[in-house]
Amino acid sequence: MPIRKPAVAGLFYPADEQQLRHDVEDLMSMADSAATDSATITPKALIVPHAGYIYSGAVAASAYQLLAPLRNSIQRVVLIGPAHRVYLEGMAIPSASQFQTPLGIIEIDPVAISKISQLPGVTTSDAAHAQEHSLEVQLPFLQHTLSDFTLVPIVVGQCDAERVAKVIDTLWGDKETLIVVSTDLSHFLNYTEAQKIDSETSQRILAKATTISGHEACGANAINGFMRAANTEPLAIETINICNSGDTAGDKSRVVGYGAFVVY
Repeated sequence: MPIRKPAVAGLFYPADEQQLRHDVEDLMSMADSAATDSATITPKALIVPHAGYIYSGAVAASAYQLLAPLRNSIQRVVLIGPAHRVYLEGMAIPSASQFQTPLGIIEIDPVAISKISQLPGVTTSDAAHAQEHSLEVQLPFLQHTLSDFTLVPIVVGQCDAERVAKVIDTLWGDKETLIVVSTDLSHFLNYTEAQKIDSETSQRILAKATTISGHEACGANAINGFMRAANTEPLAIETINICNSGDTAGDKSRVVGYGAFVVY
């Protein structure tokens, strides 16, 4: 699989290049106009949601707008998110050398992939990546926000936090490397229940908890591993935005929670 082609274009976001570009620009423009004092933060990592853009795109954009000053300095993005489509033990990297979206091609960082390929819990699995949306929906935001970057895509399945932390610390780099953790929050609760659970989960993320459960966030294993990483310990975390699908494009009887956080 030399190129991992888009799997959810036309479902989670527009398949047409011009429409996608327009939609991302609109989301980013709205996020820019709503930006607060967090605009002065220099991010090392973002935690962002991965639902369809009509549901969580505005929340994701509120985090991605913080990258504007780093457009030309970030050269590599370590993108890590949960496995939804296949059962996965450990973490999966792809054999692909490129990922594609309607906005173009993103090169995979072969040195970084080689560096982590021998770490405990890391396997090569194109099946884990082929239909996975948790990573794919982040790519157009990154393509819009950053000038030129390579990608290290990692899908996380059932995996010990220590193993995820080892991968993250290995790839930590310096100012040239951004880490993006992709996760939604609670799933299919009613609006009031979701607000309560997601508020509690947000506080646990701010406290760098390493025992978040899958009921609280579908990307719990990725979050826990990130929080366990040695390089995360001295950094600060802020909540940028938190809401649920009942606030955006769904009814309030059965919602999915979304949060955006910045680590700096």
